Amino acid sequence: MCSLLRSSWRISPLVGVLHQQVTGRVRITLYFYPVIEENYLQFFTASIVKWKPVLQREAYKQIVIESLRFLVLNKRVKVYAFVIMPNHIHLIWQIMPEHHLKNVQRDFLKFTGQQILKDLRTHHTFEYKGLEVNLKDRKHQVWQRNPLTVDLYNKEMIEQKLDYIHHNPVQGKWSLVEDYCDYPFSSASFYEENDSQFDFLTHYMAYFGH
Repeated sequence: MCSLLRSSWRISPLVGVLHQQVTGRVRITLYFYPVIEENYLQFFTASIVKWKPVLQREAYKQIVIESLRFLVLNKRVKVYAFVIMPNHIHLIWQIMPEHHLKNVQRDFLKFTGQQILKDLRTHHTFEYKGLEVNLKDRKHQVWQRNPLTVDLYNKEMIEQKLDYIHHNPVQGKWSLVEDYCDYPFSSASFYEENDSQFDFLTHYMAYFGH
């Protein structure tokens, strides 16, 4: 059975095993927990509540970019790739030692969300109302809960996600540009044209010592 589990799920040796006597036999219950290895590069996706195209405004894309730059300058993460789409973002990043994914992720999404909501509330009330969630602890929210994090265990996985990120603007319904290198809110030009405008980026080959 364990061989069918995804490699990001593991059995804790200390908790999760319960013995019960059932009709003369021992029933063993195993609890499985998702384990994220923070020393790996990680593919991260966060989406806007109700898939609203909030990030179509350049000012809000800049909030995301400057937040990533802040995290890098404060040595909380390394960012290897990104794309900011109208209603979601994809990243490849790495959490630095002494920091934890859940804390970095929380602070990043909280700050960017608060800044975007502040501007929407003042200048774009209709869109602001579209982000209403009426939860116990908040009335409006930018990011959907439970963003996706996937460990990238090897070079092949990293390159597959890198390609996916950079081609996102020209895929499917989007067609935001004809050439993916021309999309100004991704790391494609950093890799394809040695563009240095995103000075917080690290080339993924540096992870392998190149």
